[in-house]
Amino acid sequence: MRTPLIDRRHFLRAAGAGFLAAMAPSAWAKTLDADAVFATAFVKRDGSYGAAILSEAGKLLHAIDLPDRGHDVTFDPVSRRSVVFARQPGTFAVVFDHTGRDEPLAIASITGRHFFGHGVFSADGALLYATENDFDNAAGVVGIYDARAKFNRVGEFPTYGTGPHELLLLSDNRTIAVANGGIETHPDFGRAELNIATMKPSYVLVDRLTGDLIEKHELPPALHQLSIRHMDADRSGTVWFGCQYRGPGSDRPLLVGRAARGKDLYLLDMPQDVLSGFRNYIGSVAANPAAGTIAVSSPEGNSLAVIDAASGRVVTTKALVEVCGVAPDGTSFMVTTGAGEIVEAGGATRSEPDYVWDNHMLRIEQVR
Repeated sequence: MRTPLIDRRHFLRAAGAGFLAAMAPSAWAKTLDADAVFATAFVKRDGSYGAAILSEAGKLLHAIDLPDRGHDVTFDPVSRRSVVFARQPGTFAVVFDHTGRDEPLAIASITGRHFFGHGVFSADGALLYATENDFDNAAGVVGIYDARAKFNRVGEFPTYGTGPHELLLLSDNRTIAVANGGIETHPDFGRAELNIATMKPSYVLVDRLTGDLIEKHELPPALHQLSIRHMDADRSGTVWFGCQYRGPGSDRPLLVGRAARGKDLYLLDMPQDVLSGFRNYIGSVAANPAAGTIAVSSPEGNSLAVIDAASGRVVTTKALVEVCGVAPDGTSFMVTTGAGEIVEAGGATRSEPDYVWDNHMLRIEQVR
């Protein structure tokens, strides 16, 4: 069944009321006083959906309602607005103010497109870019939205692949890196993967101003079922990516790699026990430039690993049930789990048993 577009007016009323009701004065004050807060999507045990703002101590400050399951959040430091995207094949994104002063604004995908859960702002905050599925043509596109005109959609350019997932704006503020997962889907078939036998993942660099392809890198044919999904850039500009394997479950391919301009993709060799612990699935990748480390999480394997970016060596592993959301905090990482746990950078754990935290988490620096 095709996913219907949301009713903007109905959703705005519901989301706005839910957000403002949750934003008590004490929570507002704590949000404004914090050095940083964290944004993440969630599913409640009662089946409702939303996006939350967490403190550095892992406390739930406030939340907005969503009409369906969210995935990732991006942030514009210029306007101080965040956007949470629907999980594929969702057709909505929601713009919100993490301090709770403005009501949310809904964005609906156009006919023939759905979101893939990820987006990024231009450096000046003028444009929002989102990975989308041109599902009738089995082609990936990046939708372009005018952030200064109520996020009207103003264009798109191809991702030069199928099933794009996460995208990054690189340090030149012009090049966008896209992880093309290679998997064909169509909303008439839900989340069914339609081309596993022939899938072809890729990592591409695209000029966001012209839509021109700068570079395209594919994995070797023997690894064509290794779907490239999530990415982050370290302080040197190297892009680290995590994969999800769609081949035989008995295989144990390398799952984490790095990409640099003009070079082939490099897959990182890991100790076999660490690799086996991921169960062929990396759910999130986060860089901590201050610490020079990269964290990768596997909710399928209940495993978190931290990698030294310079040497590529695994320096820490931790077992956490359904761990996935991860974001830099100080010299470590804050993580969330599908079991409702929030683990601070220092190791202290808080539990919100009514919440199933979703795949990703974003650190938002406060302005002083």
